[in-house]
Amino acid sequence: MRDDELRERLRDCNPWWRAATTGGDALAWVASDQMLHARAAYDLGYRSGLLDDVADGLLDDKLVVLRGARRIGKSVLLKDTAARLCGRGDVDPRQLLYVPTDGMRASDLSRVAKLGRELTRSVGQTRRVWLLDEVTGLRGWTQALKYLRDNTELGADTVVCTGSSWDREAEVERDLLAGRAGTSARRRSRILHPMSFRDVLAAAGREIPLPARLSPWALQDEAARVLAESLELFVDELDLAWQAYLTSGGFPRAVAEYHKTGEVSEAFLRDLTAWLHRDVDPEAAEDSVPKLLSALEGRCTSPLNRRALAEDLSYGSRQTADLRLMRLVRTYAAIWCHQVDEDGRRVAGAQSKLYLCDPVLAWLGARLRAGLPHPDFTRLTEACLGLVLARAIDDLEPGRWEDDDSIGYLRTGGGKELDFAALAVPTPSGTAHTVPIESKWVSSGWRAEARVIEGKFSAGVVATRTVLDLSNPAWALPAPVLALLLE
Repeated sequence: MRDDELRERLRDCNPWWRAATTGGDALAWVASDQMLHARAAYDLGYRSGLLDDVADGLLDDKLVVLRGARRIGKSVLLKDTAARLCGRGDVDPRQLLYVPTDGMRASDLSRVAKLGRELTRSVGQTRRVWLLDEVTGLRGWTQALKYLRDNTELGADTVVCTGSSWDREAEVERDLLAGRAGTSARRRSRILHPMSFRDVLAAAGREIPLPARLSPWALQDEAARVLAESLELFVDELDLAWQAYLTSGGFPRAVAEYHKTGEVSEAFLRDLTAWLHRDVDPEAAEDSVPKLLSALEGRCTSPLNRRALAEDLSYGSRQTADLRLMRLVRTYAAIWCHQVDEDGRRVAGAQSKLYLCDPVLAWLGARLRAGLPHPDFTRLTEACLGLVLARAIDDLEPGRWEDDDSIGYLRTGGGKELDFAALAVPTPSGTAHTVPIESKWVSSGWRAEARVIEGKFSAGVVATRTVLDLSNPAWALPAPVLALLLE
């Protein structure tokens, strides 16, 4: 892009600069911002806290890489962060630079850094906060940003980079994160996930108590017993809320539409489909995405036979299927659950399970393509519990989600499988193992699965539909109760 184009973009996208220069209201832009105005139509009050340290903390030498699916609200989160910074008395709005990078190249970042500093020269050498939106889609962005961090004044600024995919060739850790801990205790590489079940309950205003969160190795501690028993009176309400969550998912707009009208709009479902078609399957017809997601939902509770998937979808080769699946995972639309051994190590060459990263994605097929089956709540429950556990483990040890190392299933012998094996995780006192979990969305007849866990691990949790039974070595916990304890 030319310098005049970059200057115009910077001036247009940072309206708070003019207000600060003229003595006007630095928050006046909020009322007319198109992104925030669009959210108002489906706003239930949910706000992610993933950038709270940027919005409320001191302006230290900090770099954050924030990724997540499209339509999940990354750009809105940046605008919310900008508003909070503009409202702080100790921050001059000219210290804040919001840069949407659509249409740019990585080589433009150097000019943006120089022009941005020139346009805000009235605040002198004061540290800036740079919000670089969708920058991770630019080829070579990590090298360009590394040079700026190492050799220019940008190295003393706070920089937030967002993107909707991750490229394994982009050396984020090597170029940007190594040796740059700053003063923040929060992790620097972060994922903006869909709203959790806990978030949805709170936003929808359901009168259900929300228990304290527990670590995944502490699900059978005495504190877990107390919290689980405190929710026993709400099991039926939680069951209904869980089924609603399995229908709406956690994309903020989908949650709001379901809360207000009882279903997610076809317009938003088509918006999600358009994103996936562009990022995952651009070479095929538009209906390829609903077919693919429906096929994956129907297979998600079993190890995935990719060759059979390719044949059923008429892809022509397993390699074509592999490419689609890789793109789904790298755009945060799906996550692998690999087979692991008793020590939690991945079993080489074994088939893996694949879970869609939000329940609403499982409904695209049935809602948009006649003849495709409706998702099954039993399968959706297992997938959602896998996502809950994966997030909890990734919070404890950042990077495990993207390394495909946050969840794993175990073959226990006799043709049996355990959905979520015990994995090693860090604790304040050393290494511990997560409590093994089997998903069995039933209201009776859960003890057979419990005996498998007891025979292998002596204890564990069976996630049921409505059964809460803590009288055996393997506990029965309703799936929504388990989700709340982990979230």
